[in-house]
Amino acid sequence: MVSERFVMAVDQGTTSSRCLVFDHRGRMVAVSQREHRQYYPRPGWVEHDAMEIWRNVAKLIQHAARDAGLQASDIVGLGIANQRETTVVWDRRTGEPVGRAIVWQDTRTADLVNELARAGGANRFRSLCGLPLATYFAGPKIRWLLNETPGLRERAERGEVLFGTMETWLIWNLTGGPDGGRHVTDVTNASRTMLLNLKTLDWDLSLCEAMGIPTRMLPEVRPSIEVYGEARAVMPGLRITAALGDQQAALFGQTCFAPGEAKCTYGTGSFLLLNTGKEISHSNHGLITTPAYQIGGEAPTYALEGSIAITGSLVQWFRDGLGLISSAPEIETLARTVEDNGGCYIVPAFSGLFAPHWRSEARGVIVGLTSYITKGHLARAVLEATGWQTREVVDAMNADSGVALTTLKVDGGMTSDHLLMQFLADVLDVPVVRPLVAETVSVGAAYAAGLAVGYWADLDVLRRNWHRASQWLPAMDPRHREIEYENWQRAVERTLDWVRQPDQVQGRRARPDQ
Repeated sequence: MVSERFVMAVDQGTTSSRCLVFDHRGRMVAVSQREHRQYYPRPGWVEHDAMEIWRNVAKLIQHAARDAGLQASDIVGLGIANQRETTVVWDRRTGEPVGRAIVWQDTRTADLVNELARAGGANRFRSLCGLPLATYFAGPKIRWLLNETPGLRERAERGEVLFGTMETWLIWNLTGGPDGGRHVTDVTNASRTMLLNLKTLDWDLSLCEAMGIPTRMLPEVRPSIEVYGEARAVMPGLRITAALGDQQAALFGQTCFAPGEAKCTYGTGSFLLLNTGKEISHSNHGLITTPAYQIGGEAPTYALEGSIAITGSLVQWFRDGLGLISSAPEIETLARTVEDNGGCYIVPAFSGLFAPHWRSEARGVIVGLTSYITKGHLARAVLEATGWQTREVVDAMNADSGVALTTLKVDGGMTSDHLLMQFLADVLDVPVVRPLVAETVSVGAAYAAGLAVGYWADLDVLRRNWHRASQWLPAMDPRHREIEYENWQRAVERTLDWVRQPDQVQGRRARPDQ
């Protein structure tokens, strides 16, 4: 018979979903994981099947509980962390999505974003929502669906369809779905729509009107850490007690509770967050202002974020698109067959450039190719791309905060690559530290879920659970570092203005037969 009680976390990510069970000391006692299919119907389009994800999560919760020998009464709470801007719209009555979910990487809204920017510039909404106009965020994705799906706008105005990011979709289904499911989102996920007012932490009517989105389809905005309700499906009686966007969950799991503390998560993309405390800090260097978390009725904690679209997914492309490796870990072995990049740089602007550039028209480039370059050099350039993109974000963060970063806490799957971690320390010129539990997205969701119900008394208790596993110290010659960074910046310049509007193309000649 189980006497100890546990906390459960769902990490609903871009390529897979996981369910993990943790004990009071923050140790993982069970994990279950399942990948979901990626759909690429057109260039720049990325989609998920929301029903597949829901079915996967339902099974994973059951499997993780079974593997740990637990029933709902043994689990004090469930916390959900999720891929953030991915957009689902579904029928309130049937629970069926109106189409596939539009993933955060998707760039189909580029024309719409440009249209919105023409009325006031890329930063026209930043003072209210903290975000620049970009294809990244959920608001333009909702608008696109309303524009392109016949009859959907009318259904939305009648309140017949609902919008949510992935945590909203999962909570609604867990708490009953069409039969009384709770339609809620937390402040961190709501902030990624471009519709949330950062000061009021509620939907801003002027933003909704400018974006053309009926408020009846939007979920209720709630704190990140509170009891949302009980599951009626999968594990009846299981309390859902926290929801956080995955990167805010990682900040929480890294116990970056004080202003000035920062972490970077290396997954499909990479996301560097700096805790800025209770004050809203607006960026002048291309960063995002976002809620970090809100505990119950307390004032929210805010953060500055630098979002990098393509890091781990560049390794996946190297594996699946080019076939140069058969598994992701092989890239370190291949990269170690050469001493340096051979003068080759890869800028992976597959979905445009995110922070600090925010250039949706940019596209990826490989520069510096000569007959000397081997697949080993390309592998090293793939890894170095993650390091240099991080350097760009850290430089912006240092400029905005006025305080130079002294240590970077890292987590996520890519932190198992020691060559990459050493390169990060070298190009940032600060120690890079990995915690004992590298998957801190899941840990953060679990910590938040337990904190909501008193399983952990306060933030100090959570701090004592954090332990360092590895550390990398800078060892690169400063002159070499700056030369390489200058080369990287020249490579970035070559990605810009690649996708051009028809009215930008001048002097096209007709063919002789026209």
